Amino acid sequence: MTDILDELAWRGLLAQHTDLDALRAELAAGPVSLYCGFDPTAPSLHIGNLVQILTVRRLQDAGHRPFALVGGATGLIGDPKMTGERTLNSPDVVAGWVERIRAQIAPLLRFEGANAATMVNNLDWTSGLSAIDFLRDVGKHYRLGTMLAKDTVARRLHSDQGISFTEFSYQILQGMDYLELFRRHGVRLQTGGNDQWGNLLSGVELVRKVEATGVHALTTPLITKADGTKFGKTESGTVWLDPAMTTPYAFYQFWLNVDDTDVVGYLKVFTFRTREQIAELEQAVAERPAAREAQRALAHDVTALVHGEQAAEAVIAASQALFGRGELGALDAGTLGAAVAELPTARGAVGDPIVDLLAASGVVASKAAARRAVAEGGASVNNVRVASEDATLTADQLLHGRWAVLRRGKRTLAVVDVQAPDPAA
Repeated sequence: MTDILDELAWRGLLAQHTDLDALRAELAAGPVSLYCGFDPTAPSLHIGNLVQILTVRRLQDAGHRPFALVGGATGLIGDPKMTGERTLNSPDVVAGWVERIRAQIAPLLRFEGANAATMVNNLDWTSGLSAIDFLRDVGKHYRLGTMLAKDTVARRLHSDQGISFTEFSYQILQGMDYLELFRRHGVRLQTGGNDQWGNLLSGVELVRKVEATGVHALTTPLITKADGTKFGKTESGTVWLDPAMTTPYAFYQFWLNVDDTDVVGYLKVFTFRTREQIAELEQAVAERPAAREAQRALAHDVTALVHGEQAAEAVIAASQALFGRGELGALDAGTLGAAVAELPTARGAVGDPIVDLLAASGVVASKAAARRAVAEGGASVNNVRVASEDATLTADQLLHGRWAVLRRGKRTLAVVDVQAPDPAA
Protein backbone atom coordinates (compact mmCIF):
# COMPACT_ATOMS: atom_id res chain seq x y z
CA MET A 1 0.00 0.00 0.00
CA THR A 2 1.11 3.58 -0.67
CA ASP A 3 2.46 5.33 2.43
CA ILE A 4 -0.66 6.51 4.26
CA LEU A 5 0.55 10.10 4.57
CA ASP A 6 1.28 10.21 0.84
CA GLU A 7 -2.19 8.79 0.25
CA LEU A 8 -3.79 11.45 2.45
CA ALA A 9 -1.79 14.15 0.66
CA TRP A 10 -2.90 12.88 -2.76
CA ARG A 11 -6.50 12.95 -1.62
CA GLY A 12 -6.10 16.55 -0.45
CA LEU A 13 -6.42 15.58 3.21
CA LEU A 14 -3.25 17.05 4.70
CA ALA A 15 -3.22 20.64 5.92
CA GLN A 16 -1.28 21.42 9.11
CA HIS A 17 0.72 18.89 11.10
CA THR A 18 3.39 18.46 13.73
CA ASP A 19 6.73 16.84 12.75
CA LEU A 20 5.68 14.96 9.60
CA ASP A 21 8.88 12.94 9.29
CA ALA A 22 8.58 11.72 12.87
CA LEU A 23 4.91 10.87 12.34
CA ARG A 24 5.72 9.03 9.10
CA ALA A 25 8.34 6.94 10.88
CA GLU A 26 5.96 6.12 13.73
CA LEU A 27 3.15 5.16 11.35
CA ALA A 28 5.55 2.96 9.38
CA ALA A 29 6.64 1.21 12.58
CA GLY A 30 2.95 1.04 13.70
CA PRO A 31 0.33 0.33 14.58
CA VAL A 32 -0.39 3.77 16.02
CA SER A 33 -3.40 4.56 18.21
CA LEU A 34 -5.15 7.76 17.10
CA TYR A 35 -8.31 9.68 17.86
CA CYS A 36 -10.71 12.21 16.46
CA GLY A 37 -13.39 14.02 18.46
CA PHE A 38 -16.98 14.91 17.61
CA ASP A 39 -19.01 17.24 19.79
CA PRO A 40 -22.79 16.69 20.11
CA THR A 41 -23.77 20.33 19.61
CA ALA A 42 -26.58 19.24 17.24
CA PRO A 43 -28.69 16.09 16.95
CA SER A 44 -26.70 14.90 13.92
CA LEU A 45 -23.32 15.07 12.29
CA HIS A 46 -23.12 16.71 8.86
CA ILE A 47 -21.06 16.00 5.76
CA GLY A 48 -18.23 18.20 6.98
CA ASN A 49 -17.80 15.76 9.88
CA LEU A 50 -17.77 12.94 7.35
CA VAL A 51 -14.36 14.17 6.16
CA GLN A 52 -12.93 13.40 9.60
CA ILE A 53 -14.61 10.01 9.97
CA LEU A 54 -13.34 8.87 6.57
CA THR A 55 -9.84 10.16 7.30
CA VAL A 56 -9.83 8.05 10.45
CA ARG A 57 -11.15 5.10 8.41
CA ARG A 58 -8.26 5.45 5.95
CA LEU A 59 -5.79 5.35 8.83
CA GLN A 60 -7.58 2.30 10.21
CA ASP A 61 -7.43 0.60 6.81
CA ALA A 62 -3.67 1.27 6.84
CA GLY A 63 -3.40 -0.79 10.03
CA HIS A 64 -3.78 1.79 12.79
CA ARG A 65 -6.17 1.75 15.74
CA PRO A 66 -8.77 4.53 15.96
CA PHE A 67 -10.67 5.95 18.90
CA ALA A 68 -13.82 7.91 18.06
CA LEU A 69 -14.51 10.38 20.85
CA VAL A 70 -18.05 11.69 21.17
CA GLY A 71 -17.80 14.61 23.57
CA GLY A 72 -20.46 14.26 26.19
CA ALA A 73 -18.51 16.80 28.26
CA THR A 74 -17.22 19.20 25.60
CA GLY A 75 -20.66 19.07 23.96
CA LEU A 76 -22.08 20.69 27.09
CA ILE A 77 -19.93 23.75 26.33
CA GLY A 78 -19.15 23.82 22.61
CA ASP A 79 -16.11 25.05 20.74
CA PRO A 80 -16.20 28.87 20.50
CA LYS A 81 -17.68 30.16 17.25
CA MET A 82 -16.59 33.30 15.44
CA THR A 83 -20.15 34.66 15.53
CA GLY A 84 -20.86 34.62 19.27
CA GLU A 85 -21.76 32.52 22.28
CA ARG A 86 -23.41 29.18 21.80
CA THR A 87 -26.73 28.34 23.42
CA LEU A 88 -25.98 25.79 26.13
CA ASN A 89 -28.08 22.64 25.86
CA SER A 90 -29.26 20.64 28.86
CA PRO A 91 -27.35 17.53 29.96
CA ASP A 92 -30.29 15.32 28.94
CA VAL A 93 -30.39 16.80 25.44
CA VAL A 94 -26.63 16.42 25.00
CA ALA A 95 -26.72 12.83 26.29
CA GLY A 96 -29.39 12.00 23.70
CA TRP A 97 -27.33 13.58 20.94
CA VAL A 98 -24.28 11.59 22.07
CA GLU A 99 -26.14 8.35 21.43
CA ARG A 100 -27.42 9.52 18.04
CA ILE A 101 -23.94 10.55 16.89
CA ARG A 102 -22.36 7.33 18.16
CA ALA A 103 -24.89 5.43 16.04
CA GLN A 104 -23.91 7.47 12.97
CA ILE A 105 -20.19 6.84 13.42
CA ALA A 106 -20.51 3.13 14.21
CA PRO A 107 -21.18 1.83 10.65
CA LEU A 108 -18.31 3.85 9.19
CA LEU A 109 -15.47 2.32 11.22
CA ARG A 110 -14.62 -1.31 11.97
CA PHE A 111 -15.20 -2.28 15.58
CA GLU A 112 -13.94 -5.86 15.29
CA GLY A 113 -10.60 -7.35 14.32
CA ALA A 114 -6.96 -6.72 15.11
CA ASN A 115 -7.14 -2.91 14.96
CA ALA A 116 -10.75 -2.51 16.01
CA ALA A 117 -12.06 0.99 16.64
CA THR A 118 -13.19 2.04 20.11
CA MET A 119 -15.88 4.59 20.96
CA VAL A 120 -15.16 6.81 23.98
CA ASN A 121 -16.93 9.65 25.78
CA ASN A 122 -14.96 12.40 27.55
CA LEU A 123 -17.70 12.70 30.16
CA ASP A 124 -16.20 9.51 31.62
CA TRP A 125 -13.10 11.35 32.84
CA THR A 126 -14.56 14.81 33.47
CA SER A 127 -17.81 14.13 35.35
CA GLY A 128 -16.04 13.20 38.57
CA LEU A 129 -13.33 15.87 38.34
CA SER A 130 -13.61 18.66 40.91
CA ALA A 131 -12.99 22.29 39.94
CA ILE A 132 -9.96 22.40 42.26
CA ASP A 133 -8.42 19.28 40.71
CA PHE A 134 -9.09 20.62 37.23
CA LEU A 135 -7.37 23.92 37.99
CA ARG A 136 -4.45 22.35 39.87
CA ASP A 137 -3.74 19.32 37.68
CA VAL A 138 -4.63 20.65 34.24
CA GLY A 139 -5.09 24.41 34.27
CA LYS A 140 -1.65 25.10 35.74
CA HIS A 141 -0.03 23.86 32.50
CA TYR A 142 -1.72 26.53 30.37
CA ARG A 143 -0.45 30.06 29.79
CA LEU A 144 -2.93 32.85 29.13
CA GLY A 145 -0.81 34.39 26.40
CA THR A 146 -1.03 31.24 24.33
CA MET A 147 -4.74 30.81 24.98
CA LEU A 148 -5.53 34.44 24.13
CA ALA A 149 -3.61 34.21 20.85
CA LYS A 150 -5.92 31.53 19.48
CA ASP A 151 -7.64 33.01 16.43
CA THR A 152 -11.25 32.47 17.50
CA VAL A 153 -10.57 33.72 21.03
CA ALA A 154 -8.72 36.79 19.80
CA ARG A 155 -11.52 37.73 17.40
CA ARG A 156 -14.20 37.20 20.00
CA LEU A 157 -12.31 39.29 22.57
CA HIS A 158 -12.30 42.22 20.15
CA SER A 159 -15.95 41.79 19.16
CA ASP A 160 -19.08 43.25 20.72
CA GLN A 161 -20.06 39.78 21.99
CA GLY A 162 -16.81 39.05 23.82
CA ILE A 163 -16.26 35.51 25.10
CA SER A 164 -17.31 33.80 28.32
CA PHE A 165 -14.91 31.98 30.61
CA THR A 166 -16.91 28.83 29.79
CA GLU A 167 -16.10 28.87 26.08
CA PHE A 168 -12.60 30.23 26.74
CA SER A 169 -11.91 27.06 28.76
CA TYR A 170 -12.93 24.73 25.93
CA GLN A 171 -9.37 24.37 24.61
CA ILE A 172 -8.23 23.12 28.03
CA LEU A 173 -10.91 20.42 28.05
CA GLN A 174 -9.95 19.25 24.57
CA GLY A 175 -6.29 19.19 25.56
CA MET A 176 -7.20 17.07 28.58
CA ASP A 177 -8.89 14.57 26.24
CA TYR A 178 -5.60 13.92 24.47
CA LEU A 179 -3.77 13.51 27.79
CA GLU A 180 -6.37 11.04 29.09
CA LEU A 181 -6.39 8.99 25.88
CA PHE A 182 -2.58 8.93 25.88
CA ARG A 183 -2.59 7.64 29.46
CA ARG A 184 -5.44 5.16 29.06
CA HIS A 185 -4.85 3.84 25.55
CA GLY A 186 -1.44 5.05 24.37
CA VAL A 187 -2.99 7.38 21.77
CA ARG A 188 -0.25 9.26 19.91
CA LEU A 189 -2.07 11.02 17.07
CA GLN A 190 -5.07 13.33 16.95
CA THR A 191 -6.76 14.32 13.68
CA GLY A 192 -9.29 17.06 13.01
CA GLY A 193 -10.40 19.82 10.69
CA ASN A 194 -8.06 22.73 10.05
CA ASP A 195 -10.23 25.04 12.16
CA GLN A 196 -9.34 22.82 15.14
CA TRP A 197 -5.56 23.25 14.84
CA GLY A 198 -5.27 25.36 17.99
CA ASN A 199 -7.25 22.83 20.01
CA LEU A 200 -5.15 19.96 18.67
CA LEU A 201 -1.95 21.75 19.66
CA SER A 202 -3.45 22.30 23.11
CA GLY A 203 -3.44 18.54 23.61
CA VAL A 204 0.01 18.03 22.08
CA GLU A 205 1.49 20.63 24.44
CA LEU A 206 -0.31 19.27 27.50
CA VAL A 207 0.99 15.74 26.88
CA ARG A 208 4.50 17.12 26.38
CA LYS A 209 4.39 19.10 29.63
CA VAL A 210 2.79 16.42 31.80
CA GLU A 211 4.26 13.24 30.34
CA ALA A 212 7.50 14.67 28.88
CA THR A 213 6.96 13.03 25.50
CA GLY A 214 6.04 14.14 22.01
CA VAL A 215 2.78 13.19 20.31
CA HIS A 216 1.34 14.13 16.94
CA ALA A 217 -1.48 16.10 15.36
CA LEU A 218 -2.63 16.63 11.80
CA THR A 219 -5.52 18.48 10.25
CA THR A 220 -7.43 18.19 7.02
CA PRO A 221 -8.25 21.28 4.94
CA LEU A 222 -11.73 22.70 5.23
CA ILE A 223 -13.63 21.50 2.17
CA THR A 224 -14.73 24.31 -0.13
CA LYS A 225 -16.48 24.72 -3.45
CA ALA A 226 -14.72 26.08 -6.50
CA ASP A 227 -17.10 29.05 -6.71
CA GLY A 228 -16.29 30.10 -3.17
CA THR A 229 -19.68 29.24 -1.65
CA LYS A 230 -19.84 27.15 1.50
CA PHE A 231 -19.61 23.39 1.12
CA GLY A 232 -22.31 21.25 2.72
CA LYS A 233 -25.10 23.80 2.49
CA THR A 234 -28.12 23.79 0.20
CA GLU A 235 -31.05 26.15 -0.19
CA SER A 236 -32.86 24.09 2.43
CA GLY A 237 -29.91 24.15 4.85
CA THR A 238 -27.17 21.85 6.13
CA VAL A 239 -26.70 18.38 4.63
CA TRP A 240 -26.99 16.10 7.67
CA LEU A 241 -26.10 12.42 8.05
CA ASP A 242 -29.35 11.68 9.90
CA PRO A 243 -31.93 10.47 7.34
CA ALA A 244 -34.71 12.13 9.33
CA MET A 245 -33.00 15.51 8.87
CA THR A 246 -31.74 15.08 5.30
CA THR A 247 -33.52 12.28 3.44
CA PRO A 248 -31.38 9.76 1.55
CA TYR A 249 -32.94 11.09 -1.67
CA ALA A 250 -31.98 14.71 -0.90
CA PHE A 251 -28.55 13.48 0.25
CA TYR A 252 -28.04 11.66 -3.06
CA GLN A 253 -29.20 14.67 -5.06
CA PHE A 254 -26.71 16.93 -3.26
CA TRP A 255 -23.82 14.83 -4.53
CA LEU A 256 -25.37 14.29 -7.95
CA ASN A 257 -25.56 18.06 -8.46
CA VAL A 258 -21.89 18.71 -7.64
CA ASP A 259 -20.18 20.95 -10.19
CA ASP A 260 -17.70 19.46 -12.66
CA THR A 261 -14.94 21.60 -11.15
CA ASP A 262 -15.47 20.04 -7.70
CA VAL A 263 -16.36 16.42 -8.39
CA VAL A 264 -12.88 14.90 -8.78
CA GLY A 265 -11.69 16.47 -5.52
CA TYR A 266 -14.78 15.17 -3.73
CA LEU A 267 -14.24 11.68 -5.14
CA LYS A 268 -10.80 11.71 -3.54
CA VAL A 269 -12.06 12.93 -0.17
CA PHE A 270 -15.39 11.13 0.20
CA THR A 271 -14.95 7.78 -1.59
CA PHE A 272 -12.59 4.85 -1.41
CA ARG A 273 -12.14 4.62 -5.17
CA THR A 274 -8.59 3.99 -6.32
CA ARG A 275 -6.35 6.44 -8.13
CA GLU A 276 -6.95 4.58 -11.36
CA GLN A 277 -10.73 4.64 -10.97
CA ILE A 278 -10.75 8.34 -10.15
CA ALA A 279 -8.47 9.07 -13.12
CA GLU A 280 -10.98 7.33 -15.41
CA LEU A 281 -13.82 9.39 -13.97
CA GLU A 282 -11.77 12.57 -14.33
CA GLN A 283 -11.31 11.73 -18.00
CA ALA A 284 -15.06 11.16 -18.32
CA VAL A 285 -15.70 14.64 -16.90
CA ALA A 286 -13.40 16.14 -19.53
CA GLU A 287 -14.70 14.11 -22.48
CA ARG A 288 -18.37 13.44 -21.63
CA PRO A 289 -19.45 16.07 -19.07
CA ALA A 290 -23.14 15.75 -19.94
CA ALA A 291 -23.14 12.09 -18.88
CA ARG A 292 -22.17 13.10 -15.31
CA GLU A 293 -20.51 9.74 -14.71
CA ALA A 294 -18.30 11.10 -11.95
CA GLN A 295 -21.24 12.71 -10.14
CA ARG A 296 -23.26 9.51 -10.32
CA ALA A 297 -20.34 7.50 -8.95
CA LEU A 298 -19.83 10.03 -6.15
CA ALA A 299 -23.52 10.16 -5.25
CA HIS A 300 -23.84 6.37 -5.18
CA ASP A 301 -20.70 5.79 -3.12
CA VAL A 302 -21.35 8.40 -0.44
CA THR A 303 -25.05 7.56 -0.12
CA ALA A 304 -24.28 3.83 0.18
CA LEU A 305 -21.57 4.56 2.73
CA VAL A 306 -23.79 6.70 4.98
CA HIS A 307 -27.24 5.17 4.42
CA GLY A 308 -26.48 1.67 3.11
CA GLU A 309 -26.51 0.07 -0.32
CA GLN A 310 -30.23 -0.66 -0.21
CA ALA A 311 -31.08 3.00 0.40
CA ALA A 312 -28.69 4.07 -2.35
CA GLU A 313 -30.31 1.73 -4.86
CA ALA A 314 -33.78 2.94 -3.82
CA VAL A 315 -32.97 6.61 -4.36
CA ILE A 316 -31.26 5.88 -7.67
CA ALA A 317 -34.41 4.06 -8.80
CA ALA A 318 -36.53 7.02 -7.66
CA SER A 319 -34.32 9.51 -9.46
CA GLN A 320 -34.53 7.50 -12.67
CA ALA A 321 -38.28 6.93 -12.38
CA LEU A 322 -39.00 10.62 -11.97
CA PHE A 323 -37.45 11.25 -15.36
CA GLY A 324 -39.21 8.41 -17.14
CA ARG A 325 -36.53 5.73 -16.85
CA GLY A 326 -38.35 3.57 -14.33
CA GLU A 327 -41.72 2.69 -12.86
CA LEU A 328 -42.95 5.29 -10.36
CA GLY A 329 -45.56 2.88 -9.02
CA ALA A 330 -42.80 0.49 -7.93
CA LEU A 331 -41.34 2.98 -5.44
CA ASP A 332 -42.24 2.60 -1.78
CA ALA A 333 -44.10 5.48 -0.14
CA GLY A 334 -41.12 6.66 1.91
CA THR A 335 -38.74 6.86 -1.04
CA LEU A 336 -41.31 8.46 -3.32
CA GLY A 337 -42.34 10.95 -0.64
CA ALA A 338 -38.72 11.99 -0.11
CA ALA A 339 -38.22 12.37 -3.86
CA VAL A 340 -41.30 14.48 -4.54
CA ALA A 341 -40.58 16.63 -1.49
CA GLU A 342 -37.79 18.16 -3.57
CA LEU A 343 -40.24 19.18 -6.35
CA PRO A 344 -42.60 22.15 -6.77
CA THR A 345 -45.95 21.10 -5.32
CA ALA A 346 -49.55 21.93 -6.15
CA ARG A 347 -52.57 20.94 -4.09
CA GLY A 348 -55.09 19.01 -6.15
CA ALA A 349 -58.06 16.68 -6.04
CA VAL A 350 -59.50 13.87 -8.12
CA GLY A 351 -61.41 15.41 -11.01
CA ASP A 352 -59.23 18.52 -11.38
CA PRO A 353 -58.33 19.30 -15.01
CA ILE A 354 -54.73 18.31 -15.78
CA VAL A 355 -54.11 21.61 -17.58
CA ASP A 356 -55.08 23.47 -14.40
CA LEU A 357 -52.68 21.35 -12.34
CA LEU A 358 -49.84 21.83 -14.83
CA ALA A 359 -50.26 25.59 -14.53
CA ALA A 360 -50.79 25.61 -10.75
CA SER A 361 -47.66 23.53 -10.15
CA GLY A 362 -45.47 25.81 -12.25
CA VAL A 363 -44.63 23.13 -14.81
CA VAL A 364 -45.89 25.64 -17.36
CA ALA A 365 -46.53 29.37 -17.08
CA SER A 366 -50.24 29.37 -17.82
CA LYS A 367 -53.25 27.26 -18.73
CA ALA A 368 -52.77 28.25 -22.36
CA ALA A 369 -49.19 26.97 -22.21
CA ALA A 370 -50.49 23.79 -20.57
CA ARG A 371 -52.91 23.20 -23.45
CA ARG A 372 -50.10 23.70 -25.97
CA ALA A 373 -47.87 21.25 -24.10
CA VAL A 374 -50.65 18.63 -24.10
CA ALA A 375 -51.42 19.21 -27.77
CA GLU A 376 -47.74 18.80 -28.67
CA GLY A 377 -47.49 15.56 -26.65
CA GLY A 378 -45.05 17.07 -24.17
CA ALA A 379 -47.02 16.70 -20.92
CA SER A 380 -47.28 13.57 -18.80
CA VAL A 381 -48.72 12.29 -15.52
CA ASN A 382 -46.64 9.58 -13.84
CA ASN A 383 -44.62 9.27 -17.08
CA VAL A 384 -47.76 8.57 -19.13
CA ARG A 385 -48.47 11.12 -21.86
CA VAL A 386 -51.58 13.23 -21.37
CA ALA A 387 -53.69 12.47 -24.44
CA SER A 388 -56.36 15.15 -24.19
CA GLU A 389 -56.66 18.78 -23.11
CA ASP A 390 -59.83 17.75 -21.28
CA ALA A 391 -58.12 15.05 -19.18
CA THR A 392 -58.71 15.14 -15.44
CA LEU A 393 -56.88 13.68 -12.48
CA THR A 394 -58.22 10.21 -11.67
CA ALA A 395 -57.99 8.20 -8.46
CA ASP A 396 -55.94 5.47 -10.10
CA GLN A 397 -53.27 8.05 -10.98
CA LEU A 398 -52.59 8.78 -7.32
CA LEU A 399 -49.42 7.01 -6.21
CA HIS A 400 -49.91 5.61 -2.70
CA GLY A 401 -53.26 7.37 -2.74
CA ARG A 402 -51.61 10.77 -2.55
CA TRP A 403 -49.22 11.93 -5.31
CA ALA A 404 -49.21 12.38 -9.08
CA VAL A 405 -45.99 13.40 -10.81
CA LEU A 406 -46.34 15.96 -13.60
CA ARG A 407 -43.70 16.43 -16.26
CA ARG A 408 -43.26 18.70 -19.24
CA GLY A 409 -40.61 17.70 -21.72
CA LYS A 410 -37.67 15.75 -20.32
CA ARG A 411 -36.71 17.60 -17.16
CA THR A 412 -39.42 19.97 -15.88
CA LEU A 413 -41.14 18.25 -12.97
CA ALA A 414 -43.70 18.98 -10.28
CA VAL A 415 -46.04 16.99 -8.06
CA VAL A 416 -49.74 17.10 -7.26
CA ASP A 417 -50.38 16.26 -3.62
CA VAL A 418 -54.01 15.68 -2.67
CA GLN A 419 -53.04 15.81 1.02
CA ALA A 420 -51.17 19.12 0.82
CA PRO A 421 -52.44 21.82 3.19
CA ASP A 422 -55.10 24.08 1.73
CA PRO A 423 -53.48 27.52 1.36
CA ALA A 424 -56.89 29.13 1.85
CA ALA A 425 -57.46 27.38 5.19
